[in-house]
Amino acid sequence: MTGLRPALIVVSLLAATAVTDSAGRPAPERAPAAEPATSSAASEAWRLREALLESEPRLAQAQAEWGRDFYFTRAIYSGRRGWGRGRGSWSTDFPKADRQFLFILHRLLTMLDLHEWENPVFLADPELRRFPFLYMLEVGYMTLSEPEIEGLRNYLEAGGFLVVDDFWGEDEWRNFEWHMSRVLPDRPIVKIPDDHPIFHQFYDIEEILTVPSINNAVRGRYEECWGPCEPAIYGILDDRGEVMVVINHNTDLGDAWEWSENPYYPIDRSTYAYELAINYIIYGLSH
Repeated sequence: MTGLRPALIVVSLLAATAVTDSAGRPAPERAPAAEPATSSAASEAWRLREALLESEPRLAQAQAEWGRDFYFTRAIYSGRRGWGRGRGSWSTDFPKADRQFLFILHRLLTMLDLHEWENPVFLADPELRRFPFLYMLEVGYMTLSEPEIEGLRNYLEAGGFLVVDDFWGEDEWRNFEWHMSRVLPDRPIVKIPDDHPIFHQFYDIEEILTVPSINNAVRGRYEECWGPCEPAIYGILDDRGEVMVVINHNTDLGDAWEWSENPYYPIDRSTYAYELAINYIIYGLSH
């Protein structure tokens, strides 16, 4: 994969630049942690953050040593659906999907100083602005508090790039659409055309595919919703017309990363999921 190197020379330089504030100033240096006291919701988010760091000592150590060029950062948010160990819908496929995706990134994005472990960060945490790339999934079940809405809005307006994944059908779409109307009320969701540069950063993505969960894949069923369930990719644009939020609807890239080593998982879908995500990273870091 040496052909990837020239494009990544530029990407590696851009990735070292932290997200800036609305005036173009760099994100602040990491400050000593202090519990937010702005609302009960923010205090609860902080309590959950501390509990997560206590249960995962490696995360606490990694976050104490932030300083790499690129972190695969996963959004922690409030949701009404839980997946294991008392965590919410944000933790679907976590941490295996993140780790296996990072394993591939380490092999392909050799010019980036990649953090080797997962990096979940709360939407209401001011430190979120350290990370230009953010992954958020199962958004059909999110129930964002006002501090989370404000945190995500500030992140995106400061130049952050968000990838949304793994939500299905009209009901989940309506929930996501309503929350994004609170985050960015003046920015519509638009369909990204097939010839958009985001699909041709390194890999040429010629067709938008449904990426299934492992349970559906082994049964030969790819969709997770009834009725029309066509995969589609939408976006929210910034003032320059660049994509600031990319939205994967009726598809599940994370499950492909998590189960790509499984012989029963369709290799064309796992390959597509990796290639599309790598295009997103290169686009997000270079635009």
